[in-house]
Amino acid sequence: MRLVLLGAPGSGKGTQAARLKSYLEVPHISTGDLLRAEVAAGSPLGLQAKEVMARGDLVSDEILLGMLKDRFSRDDTRDGFILDGYPRNLAQAAALGELLTSLGQQFDAAVQLDVDNELLIERLAGRAQAEGRADDNPDSVRKRLKVYDDQTAPVIEFYRQQDQLTVVDGVGTLDEVFDRILAAIKVSRTPG
Repeated sequence: MRLVLLGAPGSGKGTQAARLKSYLEVPHISTGDLLRAEVAAGSPLGLQAKEVMARGDLVSDEILLGMLKDRFSRDDTRDGFILDGYPRNLAQAAALGELLTSLGQQFDAAVQLDVDNELLIERLAGRAQAEGRADDNPDSVRKRLKVYDDQTAPVIEFYRQQDQLTVVDGVGTLDEVFDRILAAIKVSRTPG
């Protein structure tokens, strides 16, 4: 299963992707986690990304695609993956399709987690306080939501036009949202 989770910052993509990883037994690939790992390592890419992320801006398409190409070359992605945080714009969506084609892999589905912006701001304010994340300060959050609305929303329409999109209500308990995602990708939940 090659799955893209879409949704604004704070919509629960990371939380649900981690659950799906265990359930579907494919890796969860978060571009945010990949970027934070580069920042922690102090690599040249990480230093560039740190500055961009602290402002609430998005890292360049070329940097992200290069990271994904490297990540998809690993054996654990052969049977699929859950991609979280990418694509964020039409150019990235097209580049992802081209990358998968070049690797002989087929894209399966895009799932959008739909959550109201006011609830997103509340969620992210709580996460910023709990985790001390610089990219979750109130000004960065507002900017990221605007960037999401301006740039990422067209990606949703892109996948909708290709009949590859399902919109899932991202509000509810973790289990409720998880069950909605499984239903959207037509995977049965086994007891346990």
